[in-house]
Amino acid sequence: MAQRSGQEDPERYLFVDRAVVYNPAAQADWTAKRLVWIPSERNGFEAASVREERGDEVVVELAENGKKAVVNKDDIQKMNPPKFSKVEDMAELTCLNEASVLHNLKDRYYSGLIYTYSGLFCVVINPYKNLPIYSENIIEMYRGKKRHEMPPHIYAISESAYRCMLQVLNCRKFLVEARKPSLSLMSLSAVSSIEKTNPFFAHSDDEFTSEGESGAGKTENTKKVIQYLAHVASSHKGRKDHNTPGKFIRINFDVTGYIVGANIETYLLEKSRAIRQAKDERTFHVFYQLLAGAGEHLKSDLLLEGFNSYRFMSNGNITIPGQQDKDNFQETMDAMNIMSFGHEEILSMLKVVSSVLQFGNISFKKERNSDQASMPDNTAAQKLCHLLGLNVMEFTRAILSPRIKVGRDYVQKAQTKEQADFAVEALGKATYERLFRWLVHRINKALDRTKRQGASFIGILDIAGFEIFQLNSFEQMCINYTNEKLQQLFNHTMFILEQEEYQREGIEWSFIDFGLDLQPCIDLIERPANPPGVLALLDEECWFPKATDKSFIDKLSQEQGTHSKFQKPRQLKDKADFCIIHYAGKVDYKADEWLMKNMDPLNDNVASLLHQSTDKFVGELWKDEIQTIQRASFYDNVTSLDDPEVDRIVGLDQVAGMNETAFGATYKTKKGMFRTVGQLYKESLTKLMATLRNTNPNFVRCIIPNHEKRAGKLEPHLVLDQLRCNGVLEGIRICRQGFPNRIVFQEFRQRYEILTPNAIPKGFMDGKQACERMIHALELDPNLFRIGQSKIFFRTGVLAHLEEERDLKITDIIIYFQSVCRGYLARKAFAKKQQQLSALKVLQRNCAAYLKLRHWQWWRLFTKVKPLLQLIEEKNILAEQLHAETELFAEAEEMRDLEEQLDEEEAARQKLQLDKVTAEARIKKMEEDILMLEDHNSKFLKEKKLLEDRIGEMTSQLTEEEEKAKNLGKVKNKQELMMVDLEERLKKEEKTRQELEKAKRKLDAETTDLQDQIAELQAQIEELKIQLSKKEEELQASLA
Repeated sequence: MAQRSGQEDPERYLFVDRAVVYNPAAQADWTAKRLVWIPSERNGFEAASVREERGDEVVVELAENGKKAVVNKDDIQKMNPPKFSKVEDMAELTCLNEASVLHNLKDRYYSGLIYTYSGLFCVVINPYKNLPIYSENIIEMYRGKKRHEMPPHIYAISESAYRCMLQVLNCRKFLVEARKPSLSLMSLSAVSSIEKTNPFFAHSDDEFTSEGESGAGKTENTKKVIQYLAHVASSHKGRKDHNTPGKFIRINFDVTGYIVGANIETYLLEKSRAIRQAKDERTFHVFYQLLAGAGEHLKSDLLLEGFNSYRFMSNGNITIPGQQDKDNFQETMDAMNIMSFGHEEILSMLKVVSSVLQFGNISFKKERNSDQASMPDNTAAQKLCHLLGLNVMEFTRAILSPRIKVGRDYVQKAQTKEQADFAVEALGKATYERLFRWLVHRINKALDRTKRQGASFIGILDIAGFEIFQLNSFEQMCINYTNEKLQQLFNHTMFILEQEEYQREGIEWSFIDFGLDLQPCIDLIERPANPPGVLALLDEECWFPKATDKSFIDKLSQEQGTHSKFQKPRQLKDKADFCIIHYAGKVDYKADEWLMKNMDPLNDNVASLLHQSTDKFVGELWKDEIQTIQRASFYDNVTSLDDPEVDRIVGLDQVAGMNETAFGATYKTKKGMFRTVGQLYKESLTKLMATLRNTNPNFVRCIIPNHEKRAGKLEPHLVLDQLRCNGVLEGIRICRQGFPNRIVFQEFRQRYEILTPNAIPKGFMDGKQACERMIHALELDPNLFRIGQSKIFFRTGVLAHLEEERDLKITDIIIYFQSVCRGYLARKAFAKKQQQLSALKVLQRNCAAYLKLRHWQWWRLFTKVKPLLQLIEEKNILAEQLHAETELFAEAEEMRDLEEQLDEEEAARQKLQLDKVTAEARIKKMEEDILMLEDHNSKFLKEKKLLEDRIGEMTSQLTEEEEKAKNLGKVKNKQELMMVDLEERLKKEEKTRQELEKAKRKLDAETTDLQDQIAELQAQIEELKIQLSKKEEELQASLA
C-alpha cells in the first residue's frame, strides 16, 4: 500500500537533481571501459564493456558479474554518457536506441518518476500505487508554466492544451490510448487539471454539480461521476480489474475561455459480459456491489439473493484482490446523489439491474412429444415481472408463443427451448445496454446546463489498447480495429504531416519510412468492396438465408485468403477460424456467434411489453425500441402490397432450427431500415476520427510495467513490446531528425529581435530576409534550423534556448532600467540635501550677526525707528488694500456671474454624461449581441461543416451500397442463368432416364424369358443325366 500523500514529498516523484546524477567518476569510467548495451533474455539489455573486436563479432565483459561473452556487432547498441541518466525528454539522448530508451524509463520508474517526455508526446508507466502528485498544490505548481519549465506530467500537457486553445480558439484534445491504469486515472487527472488550471473555472456561473460547491468540490464530484459510470460499464477481464468501454470526454469553452459544459461519448460496451464470462473473469462490477452493499430493506425491495443464486454470475470470479464491493456501492450511491437522482429514480435503476440477473434464472425445458418449450417454474419470471412492472402471463406468452408476421398477417408461433433461451439472454443484454445509455445521457445533461455556446473544446479520448487473448471474438476485433485507426492517426499526425509540411516549405529533407503503414490492415477490416473486408462480408452474410458462421468464414477465406494481413489456421486442430496481423501482433479470432452479435435481434413482443410497463422508468428505456418496431411495421404494411414475401433477419433460423424467425416482425433490410452492429460501430468510429482529425492532438502513451500489478516491478520485454507497438521509438527518432518547433517570420522577428538589436536596419525589410539576418547575428549552427517559405523550423531545444536568452536579455534590460531609476532618485535626494545645507548655513550666519549687533546703540535706535517707518508703509498699504478690495468686489460680482454660467454648463455636462452612459450601455449591448451572433455564426458554420461531412459520408455509403447491390444483381443473374441451364439439363436427364427405364424393363422381360428357358434346359439336362445314369447301371448289370 502506498503511503499517504501528506507523509511524502511529492517533488521526489517529479524532479531529478542533475547535480546528483552527474558523476565525474562515472563519466570517466564510461569513457575508459567503452560501455555498450547487449541483448539479454532476462533484462532485455545488459551493460557490458568492449574488450576485443573480431570482425563481425565482439568480445564483451558483462558489467554485472564480469563474465565474458561473444556477440554479433549488429546486436550491440551504444550507451549514453552518465550525464543523460534519468533525462526528462528522451529526444535529448545522444544515442537513440531501444536499450537507451528502456534503460532511461526503467531508471526513472524505479526512482518513482512515472512520466517521461518522448519527443512530441508523453509516456507514463503505471506505478500500481498511489503517488502524491495529483493534489491541488501540484496543479498550482504547473499553472501558467511552459512545458520545458516543469518536469513531465499530465498536468503540463493539459496546461499546454488549454493555453494553446486560448491563443488560437481551436479544438484541442488528449489522446490517452493504452490499457487503462487504475480506473482511467489518466482521464480523471486530465479532467481535474483542465478544470483547476482554467483561471475562469472558479468564477464561472456554470454548475456541474449541486449549488454552492467550491472548485475543488466540483472536481471531486466530476471524478465520482466518471467513477460511477465506470462501475456500471466496467468489469474484471483477464488482467484488467476495470475493463471499461472507450469514452471521449469533451469539455467545451466559449470564446473567452470559460467552461460552458461537457459531455461524454462511449464506444463498444461489451454487453455480452452481462450474461456470460470466462472462469477467471466476472461480470459488471455494479452487480457485485449491489449484492454486497445493499441493506436488508433494499434487498427485500429488489428481491436480491446470494451470488451463487444467479446463473449470469456463476461462471466467473466473485471477488477481486484489493476491491471492496461494499464500499464501492456506497461510492456509487454518492455519485447518484451528486447527479441529483431522486429516491424513486434510484430504486427504479436498481430494479433494472436486479432484473438483468433474473433474466438468467428463467429456465425452459422441452416438451415430451414436441420441440415446443415450456416454463416448468415461473418463479424467476414472476420476480422479473414484479421488478419491471410487467404482466406475468403476457410476458410468458410473448416468450413461449410470440406473434410473428407471415405475409400480411400475424400468427402465434411456439418456440423451442433454444429459441426461448436465446430470447431471454438477448433481452438481458439489451436491458443493461439501455440502462447504460440512459446513464450516459443523464450525465451529459447534468454536465451541460449552461445556455452559452461552445467555441472550442478540449477532449480526452480514453480507450482500451489492443486486446490479444488466446481466442478473440467480435468485440475484440472492433477494439483492435479502433486501435488500428488511432495508430494511423498518430502516424499521420506525427510522421506524415510533419514531413509533408517540410516539403511544402521547401526544406531540405529526405523522406523517412518508419514501416508503420496500417492501411492494408484497415482495408482488410473495413473495405466495402473489391474485395469486401471483414465487416462488409459479415453484413453480406446477414442478408442471405441459412447463412452460418462457417459460411462467413468460408467466404472470408475465399475473398481475403491472399491478403498480406490475413492468415488461415495452419492446422486442423487450431481453435481459431482466422488470423489478422495487426501492427501490435498476430491476433487469432474465433467467429462463433458473429452473425448473431452483428444483427443483435430482439423479441419484439417482449420489447412492446417493456415499453408499456407500469414503471415509467422502464417504459422510457424501451421507448426508442418500440418506435423502431413501429416504423418497421409501417414499412411492412406499405411494401407488402408489392412484395408479399416476408423479409427476415437471417441467422435466427440457425438458432431456432426452423424456417420462421423466433422474434416476430423483424426489420426490413431495404432502404436502410435495418443497421447491423458493425455498420453502426463503423459509422461512430468514422465520426470520431473526423472529430479527431479536425483537432490538434497531444498524445499520451500509457505503459503497463508487469502483468501482476505489482508496484516497483518492471518487465523489460513487456515494456519493449509496447514501445515498439505504440510508436514511441519512431516518434523520438523523427523528433530528433526533424524540426518539431516552428514559428512564422513576423512572430520570430517580433519576439527575438531584442537579441539582435543592430542586425536589422531601419525601414521596411522582407520578413524572410530579416529573419536570415537575425539568424546570422545569433550565430546558430546551420544544422539546428531550416528557413522555409513562411516559417523558421528548429530542432528540439533550440527555441527553448532562445527563450532563455530572451529572458536573460529582458532581465538585463530591466536591471539597467532599475539602476537608471535608482540613480535619478539618488541625485534628486542629493540635490535636496544640498539645498537644505545651504539654507542651514544662511541661518547660522544670520544668527551670529544678530548676537553681535543686539547690544550696539545704533542697532537699538534702528529697531525703535523702524516701526515708525513701518506705520507710513502701513498707510500706503491700507490705501492699496482699499483699492484692491474695490477691485475684488467687482471681480466677485463677475465671479458670481461666472459661477451661474458654470452651473448651467455643469448641468449641461451632466446631461451629456448621462447621454454618454446610455450610449455606452447601448454600445455594450450591441457588442454583446454581436458576440452572441458571432457565437451563433461559428456554431452554424461548424454545423454546416458537420452536415457537409455527413453528406459526403452518406454519398460514399450510397455508392458502396449501390456497388453492393450491383454485385448482388450480377450474382443473382448468374444464378438464374445457371438455374435455367440446370432445369434444361434436368429435363434431358429425365427423358434419358425414362428411356433407360423402358429399355431396362424390356431387358428385364427378355432376361426373365431367357431365365425360364435356361431353367427348362437345365431341367431337361438333369432328366437326361438321370436317364444316362440309369442306362449306365443297366449296362453294367448286363455286363456283369
